[in-house]
Amino acid sequence: MEEVIVAVGSNLGDRLSYIEKAGVFLENISLKPVQKASVWESEPVGGAKYSFLNSAAKIVTDTGPAELLKNLKEFEQTCGREKNPERWGPRVIDLDIISYGNLVIEQESLIIPHPEYEMRKFVLNPMMEINSNWCDPRTGLSIEKILKNAPSIKIYKTDYSW
Repeated sequence: MEEVIVAVGSNLGDRLSYIEKAGVFLENISLKPVQKASVWESEPVGGAKYSFLNSAAKIVTDTGPAELLKNLKEFEQTCGREKNPERWGPRVIDLDIISYGNLVIEQESLIIPHPEYEMRKFVLNPMMEINSNWCDPRTGLSIEKILKNAPSIKIYKTDYSW
């Protein structure tokens, strides 16, 4: 069994509803109760035009990383997400594996830790809430140090729960 951090985000439609659906899905695939971070709202990133709601969850699984990624992408599609959306474009739901235990994976279709998480306060802030002792298995840097070095972005914690 491995602890996995999954980032959750939405910037289209009823954003909170999609995040809540993701929470139910993650509860159903986790072998232990899911730890959920607060919901954060952040400004659009890249080509996105609408603000995002973001969070993160810690799940426990015995599903391998590639199979877990496949399951997450299938869930996104059941929610109405396009199969190959525009990079950083609008999306009803986005689930990304940020970390999977202490694994480091660099394959064409799967990179763990997630290749861009260090640049995303909308991932780092929620991660800090649910796993403040986490260290990047590639670099050994703590989540606290990574968050301190991340680029500035307009982001705030909401009162929403999921």
